[in-house]
Amino acid sequence: MKKKNIFGLEKNIFFTGLTSFFTDTSSKMVYSVMPLFLLSMGSSKTTISLIEGIAESTASLVKALSGLWSDKIGKKKPFMVIGYGLTAIITPIYAFVFSPIQVLYFRFAERVGKGLRTAPRDSLIASSTTKKSMGKSFGFQKAMDNSGAILGPLIAFLCLKFLPINYGNIFLLATIPALFGVFTIIIFIKEPKLETISDNGIVKEKKKVSLRNLPKKYYFFLLIVFLFSLGNSTDTLMLIKTYETGVDKAYVPFIYMIFNSVSVLLAIPIGKLSDKIGRTKLIIAGFLVYTIVYLGFGVYNSLNVFVLLFILYGLYSALVDGSQKALVSDLVSFELKGTGYGLYHAIIGISLLPASLIAGKLYDNVNSSAPFYFGAIMAFSAAMLMIVFSFYMKNQDKKKASIEN
Repeated sequence: MKKKNIFGLEKNIFFTGLTSFFTDTSSKMVYSVMPLFLLSMGSSKTTISLIEGIAESTASLVKALSGLWSDKIGKKKPFMVIGYGLTAIITPIYAFVFSPIQVLYFRFAERVGKGLRTAPRDSLIASSTTKKSMGKSFGFQKAMDNSGAILGPLIAFLCLKFLPINYGNIFLLATIPALFGVFTIIIFIKEPKLETISDNGIVKEKKKVSLRNLPKKYYFFLLIVFLFSLGNSTDTLMLIKTYETGVDKAYVPFIYMIFNSVSVLLAIPIGKLSDKIGRTKLIIAGFLVYTIVYLGFGVYNSLNVFVLLFILYGLYSALVDGSQKALVSDLVSFELKGTGYGLYHAIIGISLLPASLIAGKLYDNVNSSAPFYFGAIMAFSAAMLMIVFSFYMKNQDKKKASIEN
C-alpha cells in the first residue's frame, strides 16, 4: 500500500518536524534570554558556561540509555512523549526562580527530557524514510528546528523591545508552543514498523541489540565528533560577546535569530545535496566554516562583523547537523539506530561539560578571544580527521565491492 505523504514527506517525518518547530520556538525563547537572565542575577561567564555544560553533560547518559532502551523494546513514541512533556512542564517554572543554582536544577531536569526524546526521535525519522531521502528528511527536521529557533528569539525580542514584559513572563509565554509540540506527538505520530523481509523475499534475522554490533567506522566517526565538540562550547558565549559590544539587550535574541534564519533556508537544499554527493564532504566544509567563524569572534570585537559571522554560523549548522545525523543512519543497521543515535548525542553532550568549562575559564581568566581560538583549533583538527575518515570509508567500500564480486 502506498504511503500518504504531506508536501512530499512521509507523515511521521512531517509531524516530527512540526513537533520540533513548536518545541524549538519555546526553548529558543528561553535560551535567547537565559544569558541575560543569569547576568541579571550576578552570574559570571564561567558560571553561565558551567550551568549549560553540567545540564547537557549529566543528562547525556540518558540519551545513550534511551536509544538503547528504545531499540530493545522496539518503541520510539513513548520516549518522545515523556521527553517533550518534561520540557513543557519545566519551561514555566523558570519564571519563579531567583538564583543561578535553581536555574541549574531545572536546566538539568529539562535536559533529561531532551535526553529521553532525542535518540528515539532521530531513530524514528531514520526508520520512516528511505536511504535515498535520508538527507532530505533530516534536512527538513533541521529546517523545522531552526524555524522555531527563528520565531522564538523573534517573539522574545518583540516582548523585550515593545512590551512591558520581564524575563519571567517570556518563560510563561514559551510554555504554549511547548504544549502544542506534545499534543502533535500524541495525536499524529505513529510507530514505524520493523521490516523483516529483504528484497529477495528472505526473512531477515533480527540482530541482537548490543554495542558490540556497531561497526568500527561508526566509532571512528564518534571520535571525530568528540574532538570537534570539545571546542564547540555553548552559543551563550557568542551571545555574551555580542552583547558586550554595547548593543541594546533587546537585539541579542534578534541577532541570534539571524543564525537560525540562514540555517532554515539552507537545511533542506543541503540535505538533498548530501543524498547526492555524500555526507563527509559537507561535514568537512562545515567544520572549516566553523573554524572561520570562531577565528572571527576571536579576532574582532565589532557588532557588524559578528552579524556576518552569525550568518556563516548558520551555514555551518546547515552543513553539519543534518549531514551528521544522516551519516549515523548510513553507518548503523536498522535494529541499532536508536542505540547509534543515543551514543552520538551522548558524546556531544558529555563533551559539552569540559568544552564549556574550558571556554568559560578562558573567557574569564585569559580574555574574550581565547575560547574562540581554542574552538577554531579543535574544529580544524576535526576537519583534518574527517578527511582521513573519508578515505577510510572509500577503502572500506572498495573492499566490500571486491568481496561481493
